[in-house]
Amino acid sequence: MFPIAPELHAAEWLNTAKPLSLQQLRGKVVAIYAFQMLCPGCVSHGIPQAKSIRATFDEKDVAVLGLHSVFEHHAVMNRAALEAFVHEYRIGFPVAIDQPSPHGPIPLTMEEYQLRGTPTLILIDRQGRLRLSHFGRAEDMQVGALIGQLVAEAAPQQAQCDDEACSIR
Repeated sequence: MFPIAPELHAAEWLNTAKPLSLQQLRGKVVAIYAFQMLCPGCVSHGIPQAKSIRATFDEKDVAVLGLHSVFEHHAVMNRAALEAFVHEYRIGFPVAIDQPSPHGPIPLTMEEYQLRGTPTLILIDRQGRLRLSHFGRAEDMQVGALIGQLVAEAAPQQAQCDDEACSIR
């Protein structure tokens, strides 16, 4: 059995008119890329892969999110720098800024998901269950195959009611 993915602890969001939640994305596969601006692997592989996922899969089936998790060099990785980075790298998907921890350098979402570093790819199925947390380079074909498998799985059933009765669809 796969655990329900914890909500993201976002201090702020970029590229979205309002904050997002995993709860409101239920019914979609969610691909989250945890990254830092100063992470070479994030720039060379993680962000391009996230952009590729977004370009490959229909947005009605797969939501792509960025999670900027700063665990080092805190002073230089602020919102203004991230906005410039998002613009320069043409990141069009929503990006959450991980909530800093009051107790140490590891931000709250990174801590709750027990991430080992960046880049990390997190995949959440249509039911909201954590299906993958992969630190480091993830092979494109394997990621695409897994996302395709998750898209093919049934979406959560919802009750649909009319004036006389309710049914599961």
